[in-house]
Amino acid sequence: MRTHALHKLYEQRLSESTRPFLARGGRISRCIHCMLLPYLCICPFKRTVQTNSAFLLLMYDDEILKPSNTGRLIADIIPDTHAFIWSRTQPNERMLALLRDPQWQPVIIFPAEYCQAERVISSQHSDIGDKKPLFILLDGSWAQAKKMFRKSPYLDNLPVLSFSPENISRYLVRKAVKDNQLATAEVAALALDYIGEPQNSAQLALLFDVFKENYLLGKERKQLPEDASYYKLKS
Repeated sequence: MRTHALHKLYEQRLSESTRPFLARGGRISRCIHCMLLPYLCICPFKRTVQTNSAFLLLMYDDEILKPSNTGRLIADIIPDTHAFIWSRTQPNERMLALLRDPQWQPVIIFPAEYCQAERVISSQHSDIGDKKPLFILLDGSWAQAKKMFRKSPYLDNLPVLSFSPENISRYLVRKAVKDNQLATAEVAALALDYIGEPQNSAQLALLFDVFKENYLLGKERKQLPEDASYYKLKS
């Protein structure tokens, strides 16, 4: 099992906690890497992919501790994934250095309605430029994501990529405020398809489907059905 940025951030955030984290389902014994119940663990079947992109997850405080978080699925398959806890007043210096790294073109994925029109790049064509894209995902509840977008001056001048998928989110573990709001892993899959990596997008989408199904099965203590997406991932 490959240890990645999300695993390390989880351990860091857990060590900094001054009281137990009491998220729903937080007392259940889980695989520490995929956060699923042991009999539903998907870790042996995760595979990294080759990609011309990187991802930066800017996470709202306790988000990294939630078993239902899907950001770790991105790091499971994308080798160049970075994760940081958001701070309004003290942004992480390593994160700021990453945003300045000339090899990357940072791009925030966020709804176009929340920023100036001139910042929005087309979601129909891959027009990011010659540099490799560093996709920035604001990971938290919808209210928290909007707060991070508004109160992060170091993001103010970066281009914004906005998706308006026809299908509503398939994520049933945590209900979004609006039907077209997507889980973090779903957004990342759209980004990979946007840069012309449909196979990588499909692999992440499959991993997301398996995680979603197994998480819900675990909540009800059910076994895997014969038609579970798990078997597609395993094959």
